[in-house]
Amino acid sequence: MRTRARLALLPLAAAMLMSVAAGPATAATTVTLDSGHVDVFGIAFEDNQFHLHVHDEGTNTEYEPSQVRLAVKPEARTEVPNDPTYAFLGAPGRPVWVLPQVEDPQLLWPGIATEEVEPGVFVNDSLTLKVECVSGPADFSIFTTDPVGAPSVLVDSGNGLPDPVAVTAASHLHANWAFEAAGDYTITVRASGTLAATGRKVTSALATYKFKVIA
Repeated sequence: MRTRARLALLPLAAAMLMSVAAGPATAATTVTLDSGHVDVFGIAFEDNQFHLHVHDEGTNTEYEPSQVRLAVKPEARTEVPNDPTYAFLGAPGRPVWVLPQVEDPQLLWPGIATEEVEPGVFVNDSLTLKVECVSGPADFSIFTTDPVGAPSVLVDSGNGLPDPVAVTAASHLHANWAFEAAGDYTITVRASGTLAATGRKVTSALATYKFKVIA
């Protein structure tokens, strides 16, 4: 059984919006996912190469990133706290849309998953997920919060990219994903690691993910 950290998060505004159901994806269709547990950055290592994908845990379905639109619903909207440790999100009181580290059944619960990477394949089981580029109407960040709400920033497009996120083989990470304005975003990432057997560094192709933040 996977063990997932469940930590405190900013309060989220309450609203109502009907979920968009996900169906089987083909090369000619795009699936919209807007709620439930979804490993947005799913990392596998097969046939000596990385494969980045989206794994919908609710239906146990894997998609190519190009097949999925990830929707951030209005319920995710909150305000930047009047706390200098949250300055990376913008000025206090400004709106920000946050997909939370702790599961909210109304919202998408995004994860970073490496369960499909066997332990022992990479040196110290260490992998890097690098956020190479973010395109959108405003900045994007990924951060964790401790039990008293203090943030630890993993990714912040507002202070320059790329940003590396250290992950471990056969593991799972949940964090807060924050978008500072409504609109369409693309987030481009790649994975890398050093093979334990040969010392050779392996790097994935770039993978681009699409998000729609709804006002």
